[in-house]
Amino acid sequence: MSTDAQQQERGGGPDAAQEWRRWHEGRVAAVAAPYGPLSLTGTHWLSDYPEGRLPAVPGHWREDGEAVVLTAAPQDGVAVDGTPLTGEVRLGADRGPIDDSRLTAGKRRLVVLRREGLWAVRDFDPDAPARHAFSTIEATPYDPRWRVPGTFRPYGDDRTVRVANADGVERGLGLGGELAFTVDGQQHTLQVAVEPDGSLWAVFADATSGNGSYRFRFLRPGAPDGEGRVEVDLNRALLPPCAFADHFICPFPPPGNTLTAAVAAGERNRVDT
Repeated sequence: MSTDAQQQERGGGPDAAQEWRRWHEGRVAAVAAPYGPLSLTGTHWLSDYPEGRLPAVPGHWREDGEAVVLTAAPQDGVAVDGTPLTGEVRLGADRGPIDDSRLTAGKRRLVVLRREGLWAVRDFDPDAPARHAFSTIEATPYDPRWRVPGTFRPYGDDRTVRVANADGVERGLGLGGELAFTVDGQQHTLQVAVEPDGSLWAVFADATSGNGSYRFRFLRPGAPDGEGRVEVDLNRALLPPCAFADHFICPFPPPGNTLTAAVAAGERNRVDT
């Protein structure tokens, strides 16, 4: 059997490699975008600022049950849905793309966040120094050996485990089942969350973490079929948002999600100029 035929059998070949390159180029462009993760300059928890004044963020902010109330004057330069704000507005958590945020302050986007009952405001600035220093994402070229079949085994009930987050705070991480797969004859299992669209999300570390790769990474397989079959493509292991800005609160891998194997695939590190 030819090398090309062997690659095709293992999920490889020129088409797969070209598709991976397009994916990688798209990732670099998304990270470097004006409101990509590099533009996050702060995550400010309202509970830390009971007086209502957030660092370098205009307006007065306070919690009010299931909403945040922002009070602004004309000199604050805040706009809501494109209209300058004078007075008060009640806000819920933003769930759409950053550049569609209801709140703007000049070129900046102010995004309301809620986690475990606590409210925060994120400040995205396209002039952030990190964005202008960014060069690319170091990633290992596509290798078909890292693209394998997997099996998703759902839990009877969703589970929540407490894990440390990148900001040093412990929070709950929801898990919906286990993803089992084999690479080079070695079996692996990751605990995964199930996204609203049915796709999977894993936070994992491996033998390269902190030693050639960032300290942990994300993996986002598609939705399993009716029999639990799903493709596991470690070529598309992702750097978490906190690899690009310190103000993200990414969860660390839950117990059992540190692989003994060296996953020399996918995104490895951020590269600055």
